[in-house]
Amino acid sequence: MYVQRDKNGNIKLLSRDSSPDCSEYLSPDSPEIALFLGKQVAYQEGDRLRQSDLEFVRVLEDVIEVLMDKGVISFTDLPDAAREKLMTRQNLRRRVNDVGLMDDSDSDVI
Repeated sequence: MYVQRDKNGNIKLLSRDSSPDCSEYLSPDSPEIALFLGKQVAYQEGDRLRQSDLEFVRVLEDVIEVLMDKGVISFTDLPDAAREKLMTRQNLRRRVNDVGLMDDSDSDVI
């Protein structure tokens, strides 16, 4: 495997073939390559988790709204911090939707 290193000597790029960017050869079973690949997988999984968190926030907003609409909970039942965050997100969403920056067609409640 061929690698490119950053200014600190850490692997920055990995390639099966030698290229102007990746010219240093390391054995495929090198601990450095294993570490680099492990970090890459962890980074990708972290990105997927963050994206899932963002999508799940919308689900939680919708669930809270449904529970309030059905009278199961009241807005005042929520802790102060939760009420502030919910109001902030609702205001932001309303402003974004008002200027047409966000398609809210996927707002069906599950």
